[in-house]
Parts: sequence; structure tokens; C-alpha cells
Amino acid sequence: MNRVPHPILHIDGAHGEGGGQLVRTAVALAAISGRPLHMRNIRARRAKPGLAAQHLTAVRAVAALCGATVEGAAVGSGELTFVPQTVRGGDYRFDVGTAGSITLVLQALLPVLLAADRPSRVTIRGGTDVRGAPPMDYLACVLLPLLARMGAETLMIVERRGYFPRGDGSVTLETRPATLKPLVIDQAGDLRHIAGIAHVANLPADIARRMSRSAADSLQGMGVPVQIDARILGPDAALGMGGAIVLWAKTEHALLGAARVAQRGVPAEGLGTDAAEELRADIACDAAVDVHACDQMLIHLALADAASRLTCRCLSNHARSAIWLIEQFLPVRFHVTEADAGASIEVEPCGSARPHRIARATTDCPRPTP
Repeated sequence: MNRVPHPILHIDGAHGEGGGQLVRTAVALAAISGRPLHMRNIRARRAKPGLAAQHLTAVRAVAALCGATVEGAAVGSGELTFVPQTVRGGDYRFDVGTAGSITLVLQALLPVLLAADRPSRVTIRGGTDVRGAPPMDYLACVLLPLLARMGAETLMIVERRGYFPRGDGSVTLETRPATLKPLVIDQAGDLRHIAGIAHVANLPADIARRMSRSAADSLQGMGVPVQIDARILGPDAALGMGGAIVLWAKTEHALLGAARVAQRGVPAEGLGTDAAEELRADIACDAAVDVHACDQMLIHLALADAASRLTCRCLSNHARSAIWLIEQFLPVRFHVTEADAGASIEVEPCGSARPHRIARATTDCPRPTP
């Protein structure tokens, strides 16, 4: 059955946070809603404005899933027209061509794959653990388990890690179509345990151990077991040199995560401590999800079949931009209430929604104090 034509939706890519997240989320929403999209001022305030390789891969990947006609799909393009057709699952392969983030491409693809007409298998080549994006273990140990609570069935296989500057990592994601259930978490409940993975590839093993040890030391006194594995990968499992630390905390009702990607000139101890202090901050405010998961979960909450409700430590600028964008495409309303103790977010269908309101505007989330 052909979709009823929708009028084109014009989006200013410089709105709010104004980064690549707007592009990735916009094409995903266009594919799911069937609404044509025209976006201008793409990443206009960035040092290198326009589409970068990882944004372009996300656009082309979503376009392949929904048979979209695309204009402006080129590196550096500041304007994009995206006219979707029907979302179809299947077997797909995409290559970022650089160390651009695989996880950011998967963020754009996930809601579209879950809305497809059949199971899918997607393989992407690029960077698995790169700065400015969630490390691969964060996706595996935090985001996908949260989506599983909403009824999503996924399987992720990391065939090879890849890092800046070459990339060339390879990840396969298998999905099944899903009608997402709402996520309702009013209180995190008692802390049950804290775990994590610190890994390095083709680097001295001591770096992973120092990341792990410093994070574990910072998380002492929480009253629960802390187990952070140090893993050392060789050339058979990873191309190039790199690493990351990913931590997660399970409570009675919540799952919280924090992460840092290894980078030249930053001590391993500092990476472990920073990730641990961020996790402690989320635990301390009884958050249902961490700040970064909140950013990534908003589109899935909006696509659920009933109202969702959860809390986070604070609402980031990424989240504010995503809320604004999602409401342009979908018949949902977000209600955000902020206080010193954290932010509460409700997502409701339009029929029962109040006008969207953010009670107290702030800038971005403050850095946790050690």
C-alpha cells in the first residue's frame, strides 16, 4: 500500500545543539514517519560545517532502508533533501570509509530497523571506539539492554575493533521488527552491582589495568561489588591502537552507564576516574538512565505504544534538541520538569498530552565534581 503523501518538513540544522545528531535523528524520523525532509544549515556552527563521513554514511544507510531519494548527500554539504518510501528490512552493508563512528551510524539505524517489515542484518565498517561517540561496549552493555526492556530483539557482533585514524573496524547488528513497550522508571531503587570493561588494542596491557584500577578505586564505598575487567586485544581482534573504558551500574529498576575513550596524552588513571565519577553522580541522584542514554533513548520512547516516564541527572543540550526535533515529526509530546535533584521526562501520545514545557532551562550538564 502506498503512503499518503506528506508535505515536506523544513528543519534548521543549526537549531539548538546543531550537531550531527540532528541530521541522524531527522533522517530516521523521516524514514519512520514517511515525511519528506529538507534540512539546511547542517552543522553550521561547527569548525568544519556540513556533513562529515559518519553523518553521510548514516544518511545513505537510512536511505537504503527506506528507498529514499536524497539530494545533497556529499561530504561538506550544508543542505539535504530526503524523500522516504517504505522501510524494508534485509541484509545491508555500509562502510564509513574513515574512523567515523559505527555507533553513531547505528544510532540512526536502530529505530528504523525496529520499524522494518522483516528481520535485518546490518554490517558497518568504521571506528568502533572513537572520541565524540559512545564506545562499542556502551552500546552492548547499556543501550541495547535498555531497548530490550522495551521489547527490542537485537544481537550485536563485533568482528573487529577499529580506531582513529584508520578505522576499519567491523560490527554486525541483527534486529527483528518490534512494537516498543513504554519504559516507566520513577525510582532507580537499591544499587545491586557495578561492572565494567577497560580494553586496549595493540598497546601495553598496563594501560587497561590502570584504567580499570583507578575506576574501581573511585567506586569504592558504594556498598556493592565492583568488577571491572581489563582486556587486551591483539591484531587478530583489532586494527590499529586504541582503547576505552565502559562502566555500568545495575539497580533494582535502573541501568546506568558511563564511558571514556582512550586518547593520546590523557593518563589512563584520569580516564578511569572520570568515568567512575560520572557514574557516581548518576547513582547519587537516583536516575533511571544516565545522561547519554537519555539522549539516545528519546526517539525510542517516542515510538513506544504508550506513555513512558523516567528520570535522569540533567537534560543535556543534545536531549533538548532531540525533543524539539521529534515533536516536529511524530504525534507525541514531551513534558520535562527540572529541579536540583534531576530531571523528570514524560512522553505521551498527542491525544492526552499537555503543551510541551521545560520548567527551568539550563545549559548543558555540569561536569561531576570528583
